[in-house]
Amino acid sequence: MTVSIMLQGTASDVGKSVLVAGLCRIFYQDGYRVAPFKSQNMALNSGITAAGDEMGRAQIFQAEAAGVEPDVRMNPILLKPSSDMQAQVVLMGKVFSSMDAQTYHHYKPQLMAQIEQVYRSLAAEHDIMVLEGAGSPAEINLRDRDIVNMGMAERIDAPVILVADIDRGGVFASIYGTLALLSDDERARVKGVIINKFRGDIALLHSGIEMIEQMTSVPVLGVMPFIDLNIEDEDSVGLSQNKYRQHGYAKYDELDIAVLQLPYLSNFTDFNPLAAQPDVHLRYVACGEAIGYPDLLIIPGSKNTLGDLSYLYESGLDLEIKRLAELGIPILGICGGYQMLGTKLYDGIESGIAEMPGLGLLECETRFAQHKVTTQVVGITASSPLFSDGLVVQGYEIHMGQTVRAPGVKPFCRLTSRNSQLIHEDDGAVSSSGNVMGSYIHGIFDEGAFTRSLLNQLRQRKDLPPLAENFSFLEMKQKEYDNLAMHMRAHIDIERIYQIMEQQSGCKVRKS
Repeated sequence: MTVSIMLQGTASDVGKSVLVAGLCRIFYQDGYRVAPFKSQNMALNSGITAAGDEMGRAQIFQAEAAGVEPDVRMNPILLKPSSDMQAQVVLMGKVFSSMDAQTYHHYKPQLMAQIEQVYRSLAAEHDIMVLEGAGSPAEINLRDRDIVNMGMAERIDAPVILVADIDRGGVFASIYGTLALLSDDERARVKGVIINKFRGDIALLHSGIEMIEQMTSVPVLGVMPFIDLNIEDEDSVGLSQNKYRQHGYAKYDELDIAVLQLPYLSNFTDFNPLAAQPDVHLRYVACGEAIGYPDLLIIPGSKNTLGDLSYLYESGLDLEIKRLAELGIPILGICGGYQMLGTKLYDGIESGIAEMPGLGLLECETRFAQHKVTTQVVGITASSPLFSDGLVVQGYEIHMGQTVRAPGVKPFCRLTSRNSQLIHEDDGAVSSSGNVMGSYIHGIFDEGAFTRSLLNQLRQRKDLPPLAENFSFLEMKQKEYDNLAMHMRAHIDIERIYQIMEQQSGCKVRKS
């Protein structure tokens, strides 16, 4: 029989996703078949499975921690905001509809049966399911149609652990207030609390922990210290809260790489492998900030390409980008950023804007369509002064636009496979000057040989010696999952969590 545990939070961004990944790693280390599950995820960070299905990045890195391949059943519903009021609804990895908040809220009950069916199908293949809620279960205005917090826990009879973030302050009030707003049945389902992101002397917390346990009759299972881990965020909340803001300037022997922080920036986790490189100082350029003179400027992906292009025009950043291109500074556009570098964009699908001139730095045009491309790809780099020819590149595509290069424009790379099927297609474009490039491939910097080749070419432009390719981002992530699991074992009562799952399910979990 499959057992389950669910982590819900007192608010968004309290660390649920990372703790779920940690539990997945612990259970995997203990010899269990384990899988993560989140019925509904709202994020602009997504990835593509081997089957070509789109799902949230959080469940992808949780699957990595669990030692299993990402499966769209781990995240059946993904909401991708395209404006303040509208979101694209991705159901089982494919675009289902675009809805405003009210329409989706009323539609949610129709999805519950399918969510449960998907969950039980996945659970049948695993020993332990680790579920993640969204936001807070105390959102009483949404409770009647909840499909991701207590609504999901009740449907499958999962015990719940409440996660509270002490770093933002008011942790005891958030714990007490959340539990007070739950119904009696919901409150009984909460079997413990984890206080997350603690800094300082834990002895100062002891009296507060004793009081909150007496007031709520819910035990505190542990206090997790604030630890600096290179694990992907579920969405861009951390980015908007300056979590990834670099202080100071690049050192003389570092590469200064600037990424535009667009209003509808998507898949900013593309750049985590760059930030982890030993010779890179990666920074995000927010509204009102100057780009400066970076060694490489990246225009990232976007969920509203024309909306973000309008932002570049209105902010004057378009003039800065063109000035840098004239100076020969390397510029790379990924997905939506690639589209913006072209001469013309025809939409009417994503933004409601019929057409708009691009930045004109690449001779290509993009036309949006209803069909969304979601695929894993592998390719070989084409000729470029910024990286070696013939390097393997791989990642995934998520876009609704089709881009056509003008005759004679060189591609960024030649695709050799799409979802493991052999193909012969070109991707992206390179300017005649060679310093402006665009590609549809997300996750391209995960490939160490390509990334080191690019960085070494940038180093050469600064008269710096090349570095050897001795850094693996994928290996680093595996070490980070192990590090997370080690800290959780040290600070959280994992034995008690096993007991909670056994008591709720009525069957033995732990192996003798």
